[in-house]
Amino acid sequence: MTVIPKKALGQHFLVDDNILGVIGRLSALDPADVVLEIGPGLGVLTRYLAAHVAHVHAVELDRSLAPELEGISGATLHWGDALALDLSTFEPRPRKLVANLPYNVATPIVVESLDRLPDIESWCVMVQREVADRFFASPGTKAYGAVSVLMRLVTQRTGLHPVSREVFRPKPNVESALIAFDRIAPGVPPGVKRVVEGAFAHRRKTLANSLALAGLVPRDRAAEAIASMGRLPTVRAEELDPPEFIDLTDALR
Repeated sequence: MTVIPKKALGQHFLVDDNILGVIGRLSALDPADVVLEIGPGLGVLTRYLAAHVAHVHAVELDRSLAPELEGISGATLHWGDALALDLSTFEPRPRKLVANLPYNVATPIVVESLDRLPDIESWCVMVQREVADRFFASPGTKAYGAVSVLMRLVTQRTGLHPVSREVFRPKPNVESALIAFDRIAPGVPPGVKRVVEGAFAHRRKTLANSLALAGLVPRDRAAEAIASMGRLPTVRAEELDPPEFIDLTDALR
């Protein structure tokens, strides 16, 4: 049966086995690993993972892919939306997330996993190249934003590998990359995510104005908190290092 990728689901299926070895290397697969895969597609990566680890949990929304995915030894299929399912209940519990993520939901899946999946110790995911660059962008750069801060507070990058469009069907109109990263903290500290998102909600504004416009605190209270950190009142969100957002959250309390 010919499977037609669904644009609405951001489907770009892996069809080239040569990229699998790179994924295995970047994800440092071990025979004892239990792996979570989101968006298995045609099962090319699923079969590779199942042959190299103890167990694979594959989460797929598109039930038309059942003939491609059912019956893979060593893999459990979970049908549904990865952003809606309680992935933390899977047994045995996955410790790694390895996936060719659907491009339209790649960022929320990764960001949500930082807190929702505390057992995940490492990630190796295929995403758009610009998304990979944004994940670990440095302060002061155009790519640096709320996602960069949250990622850098919880993880550290361990690998990056540009990927040719030729490994997908259909070929995407954007560049792709494999990015690997390890957990360095249990999750985003309480309250910090809300402050980070408010800080970057109006990134052309000063930090104090952005926080006020986002409805977090009055502008004068934001300005006081920023001053207590030794920052000028004209500072913008993209000038702060990730740990400073923890200090800002504490100061706003």
